[in-house]
Amino acid sequence: MQRNSLNILKKTALASLVALALAPAAQADLSVGSIFGQATKGSTVTVQNLDTGLKRQIQVDQNGRFQFSQLPGGRYKVENAGIAREVTVSLGTGTPVSFAEGDIERIAVQGRAINPIDTSSVESSTVFSAEQLEMLPVGRDISDVALLAPGTVRGDSGFGNLASFGGASVAENGYYINGFDVTNARTFLSYGKVPFDAIGEQQIKTGGYGAEYGRALGGVINIVTKRGSNDWEFTSSVVWDPASLAGHGKNVVSKVPGIAPGENSYYSAYRSDDEEDKLVYSVGGGGAIIQDKLFIYGLVEGKKHSTDYFESDNSTATDNNSPNALLKLDWYITDSHIFELTGIRNVNKTDYTLYRNPEKQFYTGQHGNLRTQYQERDGGNILIGKYTGQLTDNFNLGVMYGYLKTDAAYVTPDPLPGNECPLVDIYDQDNDAEINVGCWNEIDVRVAGFGPNTDERKALRIDGEWTLDAHTIRFGYDSETFTSDRAGAEYSGGVFYRRYTPLPFADRWNGVNVAPDAHVVRKRTRSSPSGSYEVKNDAIYLEDSFHVTDDLMLYAGLRNESFDNLNSDGVSFVDAKDMLAPRLGFAWDVNSDSSAKVFANAGRYFIPIAANTNVRASNWRYVTTEYYLYDGTVDPVTQAPRQLGQKLGDTLTSGRNTSPDPATVASADLEPMLQDELIVGYQRELFDGWTGGVKAIAREVKNGVDDYCGRQAFIDFAADQGYDDFDADTLATCIIVNPGRDLQMDMDVAGDGELKRVTVSNDYLQLEEYKRTYKALEFFFERGRSDGWYLQGSYTLAYSKGNAEGLVNSFLEAESPGLTNDFDHKMFVDGTNGYLSNDRRHSFKVFGGYELTDELEVSANLAVQSGRPVSCFGYPAFDVDDPEYEVFERYAASTLYCRNEAGEQTLTQRGQYGRTPWTYTLDAGLTYQPVKVPGLRLQMQVYNLLNSQQVTEYDEQGDVSLEDTGRNPNFLHDLNYQTPRSVRLTARYSF
Repeated sequence: MQRNSLNILKKTALASLVALALAPAAQADLSVGSIFGQATKGSTVTVQNLDTGLKRQIQVDQNGRFQFSQLPGGRYKVENAGIAREVTVSLGTGTPVSFAEGDIERIAVQGRAINPIDTSSVESSTVFSAEQLEMLPVGRDISDVALLAPGTVRGDSGFGNLASFGGASVAENGYYINGFDVTNARTFLSYGKVPFDAIGEQQIKTGGYGAEYGRALGGVINIVTKRGSNDWEFTSSVVWDPASLAGHGKNVVSKVPGIAPGENSYYSAYRSDDEEDKLVYSVGGGGAIIQDKLFIYGLVEGKKHSTDYFESDNSTATDNNSPNALLKLDWYITDSHIFELTGIRNVNKTDYTLYRNPEKQFYTGQHGNLRTQYQERDGGNILIGKYTGQLTDNFNLGVMYGYLKTDAAYVTPDPLPGNECPLVDIYDQDNDAEINVGCWNEIDVRVAGFGPNTDERKALRIDGEWTLDAHTIRFGYDSETFTSDRAGAEYSGGVFYRRYTPLPFADRWNGVNVAPDAHVVRKRTRSSPSGSYEVKNDAIYLEDSFHVTDDLMLYAGLRNESFDNLNSDGVSFVDAKDMLAPRLGFAWDVNSDSSAKVFANAGRYFIPIAANTNVRASNWRYVTTEYYLYDGTVDPVTQAPRQLGQKLGDTLTSGRNTSPDPATVASADLEPMLQDELIVGYQRELFDGWTGGVKAIAREVKNGVDDYCGRQAFIDFAADQGYDDFDADTLATCIIVNPGRDLQMDMDVAGDGELKRVTVSNDYLQLEEYKRTYKALEFFFERGRSDGWYLQGSYTLAYSKGNAEGLVNSFLEAESPGLTNDFDHKMFVDGTNGYLSNDRRHSFKVFGGYELTDELEVSANLAVQSGRPVSCFGYPAFDVDDPEYEVFERYAASTLYCRNEAGEQTLTQRGQYGRTPWTYTLDAGLTYQPVKVPGLRLQMQVYNLLNSQQVTEYDEQGDVSLEDTGRNPNFLHDLNYQTPRSVRLTARYSF
């Protein structure tokens, strides 16, 4: 009988390596885990952390259940009535242990057991340990790790290759370190970072998380750092990505006719001479300052990171040698009270050297004449303090305070030399090329003395957990204040001159006929003020996990969100309160032994409005544009026209030169963006060592947010209401709206300076309702490490459809979440219903490792993915006499109206031009751990082993320019390819 019990235990353990990976228990603190299970009622269960000595015990309740919450991750021994089990607790995860009669006999388990399927959870996530991150050939970036999880795809390269979760844009994720939200609330496109070798575990939540968390529609990437234990341990490492072993990027020859090799603009993308060399070295370690009481872990990281990038007539060299560090203290005041302190430095100081090629020398692949030098600083410091207390056997309390402050790409010296020079370029109308000339060094010159643009976050959260018979009740409060500073700016020298190359035929500029071979110049000014902007987000939540029976758990939760966005004067322009986000779910332990699980959850999720919207919408920016003839002579230093001649047409203006009234910036009844989600899944043990499952996901954005910038709708509304003195210039530059809904707003409709609350029917705006849906089937499997090998993989069939990608637009690649052009005018909405940029119909992922010998292990990571939809984007063309012309004249190509062969604007449809090709990426690794040198690990990892170079993006701009009626010769031509092969060499020694 003892042998049978051991076999049962072994079978369950091996079959469920995926337990942590695919179904975590709902935890009110993302940085801790729990142990739960069944035993004889009234008996005592004890857990002890094998690394720190932390020890707790509780009495089993009258239903035969027990639960230890708020446990730091690590290895634990669990004992009941002489039976001992060893399990591993991971962040955000519940670990099941059963001592019930019939499940296990009186045996002492020696060694480590792998946890069975977590039947206490309704969530979807994947967890990777530091050891897995070291052994797998995966990039040293948390987004690369996240892409191993089912349901994730890589976003557009213009956003830094972030991960898209479940059809959401890359700007809709949440990022956490030790329970602290480090998402950059200015753009949602970056986050506070930790040295990669200091990561203890990374969890990827792909959906269905409980009421304790919100403010994300995509997914959550959650990190806990390494920590000290009773044993002093140290690790030193050197990680080198040598430029000499990396493949070269592919050039793209332009299809513009008449350009010979070696001439400017011959390539539309030039990459073959670019190089990047990166060396990262670190020393980390920790142990017990006081045995079982006070622990420390620290890591210092240095690097030498250099790049060389070449363009047609200029080049850039960068060097980054910034050190970074982490310090983690854990004080176990008692076994029931723990205090943690985490400090992180993640500053990057990058030295830039800009060069300009000698005149008429293009694509040299060498640095030319020195133009300027400067340093760009970003990143900053993070401080996290946390208290965790077990106040009684059935009540736990957690309190966390976090502080983050970062610089946002601050350039010194400020301003750069040459700031007195006007901004000048030449637009080559024959070759559709822009050529920078003159003595300027930066496009915008910041207001003197302002200092860096900074982002600061202060956050407090309090979480409680009360176990009452069959109920586990969690509740809490979550508050954060985010402050973004922004310096005002104007063009270098106060003005931007664009000189147009003459054309051999008559043309029309700004409504004026111009003779052949005329020299035309555009003169533009732009200015904006400095300011400090706040976003305040608060939430309270309550949730209950109710064990209806030993095998069935029901979950219900409710989160109440509040978002408050303020302008630079501290006045709210969006103040949304009492937004209710319910969460429901169940988990059924089908066989009562954690070998099979059916689960489902449904929830509503809100995301706040980004701080960049505060800057863009409640600030002001004033642009004037004028066109002139000139005689072709220019200043030899600045390259600006010596003298302006005849002015062509009227002065065009956009924006405003005073701050808008906060009441006019957004719809008075604006509701933040929300998404509903439904997940149904089944997971089970397949056979010894293997688990697998299937999951169906449905997501739908029920309420979108974007800005509307048109004028004619309000002019027509005022006229229909009998307001003859309405002036459209009294409106804010753009107004934040819920597309498709009637607009309640304050307007000076009478032209008397008094604001009046009015309702503008959507019949005037003619905007479609914001639409985005995601439907997917995920199939996943895993074989736990056994007999020297392991394997994990997934296949996802997904459909992402709608008329808006989300908070950002992959074609525009602008870091302005919620201000995407998508709903700036009806013209931008036409034709947009279709499959979205992050739609990948098929995704296959397989990764694992195999021990060749006691010293050698190979590993691999294969990703096969279908392509994304391809569309045509053209310029918004309004007649020069149309009131909308001045508003949209400066816009880039961003509508689906494209010129046909006859030069006529024709409406196209999203995805009309097919898809990009399938991509196949195979990464491989080889690890050597010599038996004679314990602790030494040597690795070589090759990324894109086969050097696949499929197209990942085509040029989707259909028009040449706003003025040109011709088609872009490079339309549907290659634009970006897969990253070429690269090699990483690692030496690591632990002692």
